[in-house]
Amino acid sequence: MASHRKPRNRTRILTAPGPRAVVGFTTVALATVTLFSETANAAPATQSIAQVQSQVDKLYQQAEVATERYDGAKTQTDQQRTKADQLLEQVARKTAKLNDVRRTLGEYATAQYRSGGLDQTASFLLASDPQALLDQAHTMDRMSTQEAQVLDDYRTQQAAISTQRTEAVQSLNKLTTSQQSLQTEKKTVQTKLAAAQKLLNSLTAQQKAKLAALQKQQEAAATKKAVAFAAKSQSSSSSSSSSSSGTSTGTSTGTGSSSAYATKAAKAIAFAQAQLGKPYVYGATGPNSYDCSGLTQAAWAAAGISIPRTTYTQISAGTRVSASQLQPGDLVFFYSGVSHVGLYIGGGMMIHAPHTGTVVKIAPITEMPIAGYARVA
Repeated sequence: MASHRKPRNRTRILTAPGPRAVVGFTTVALATVTLFSETANAAPATQSIAQVQSQVDKLYQQAEVATERYDGAKTQTDQQRTKADQLLEQVARKTAKLNDVRRTLGEYATAQYRSGGLDQTASFLLASDPQALLDQAHTMDRMSTQEAQVLDDYRTQQAAISTQRTEAVQSLNKLTTSQQSLQTEKKTVQTKLAAAQKLLNSLTAQQKAKLAALQKQQEAAATKKAVAFAAKSQSSSSSSSSSSSGTSTGTSTGTGSSSAYATKAAKAIAFAQAQLGKPYVYGATGPNSYDCSGLTQAAWAAAGISIPRTTYTQISAGTRVSASQLQPGDLVFFYSGVSHVGLYIGGGMMIHAPHTGTVVKIAPITEMPIAGYARVA
C-alpha cells in the first residue's frame, strides 16, 4: 500500500542572523522566498502589505540588536579564552620550576639523612604545616644559607602559583559566562530571523509582488530624501566655513588635518566598494561576508585605523560630528539602540551590510532613523 507522506518543506531557513530594518526587502530577496503554501498559509487578510513589511522590518531590527550583542559576546569570549590560556600556561611553567626546587630540597634531605639524621630541611618537607615551621626564627638560624635560599624560593613560587591558579579559575569562569551569553544571543538572532522568514513565506505570489513594489517606492523616496539631506548639509557646511574663514586653521572637526583624513577615508571607502555584492552574515568580519559593524571595522582597518567590533563601541571610539560636518568616511549610526552602522560616501549615501538575505550595497542614509555620526580618524 503506497504511503502518503507530506512533501518535505524546502523553505530555506535563515541560520545566519543579520538585522537591518531597512526600508524592506529587495526584489531579488523577495524572489528567493519560497512558500510553505501559497493558499493555506497566506498572510491574514486583515493585514495590509505595509503592515506585513513593518513586522518583517521590526523583526530584522530586533535581530540586528541581538547580532551586535552577539558580536560583543564573541569578542569577550575570544579575549577571555586568550587570557585563560595565557594564565594556564604561566601556571604550568611555574609549576615545573617549583618541581625543580622541590627536587633540590629532596636532595638536601637525602644527604642529611645519610650523614646522620633529619635536619630542618627534612623536617620542613615532612611537616604537616611547612609554613608554620619555616616561620620559626630558630629554624632559619640553623639552616645553611643555601638551604634557606632554596626554601625561600620554594615558598615564593608556591604563593605565586596559588595566586595565578586563582586568576586562571576566575578567567575560566568568565569564559563560561561569555560563552553562555554568546549562545543566548545567537539563539535570539536565529529566532527573530526565523519569524521574519515564516512571515514572508506566508505571502502569496501576488502579495510578494505588492511588497516588492512598495519596497521600490520607499527606496526611491529614501534616495530623494538623501539627496535633499546632502544638499542641506553641504549648504550648512559652506555657510559655517564662510563665517569662520577669518580664523580657520584648515583642520577638520576630527583629529589631524582635513586632507589627511580624506586620504584615509578614501582608502576605507575603496575597500568597502570592493565588498559590494558580498553577502550579509551575522558575526562575519570578511573577507567573503560581513555584518554591518564587521564591514566598517574592516574598511577602516584597510586604511590603517583600528576601531572596535560593535556598533555601540564604534560610536564611542570616534569624534562625534553633526549632520553639517558629515564627510565621506564618517560612520553613520541608526536606531535609538545604535544597532546598525554604515560608511558614509557622500551625497547622502552610504555603503552598508543590511541584513540576512541581502548583500553589501549602496543605500541612502535616510532609509533608517539616524542615531548619530562619528569620525574615527
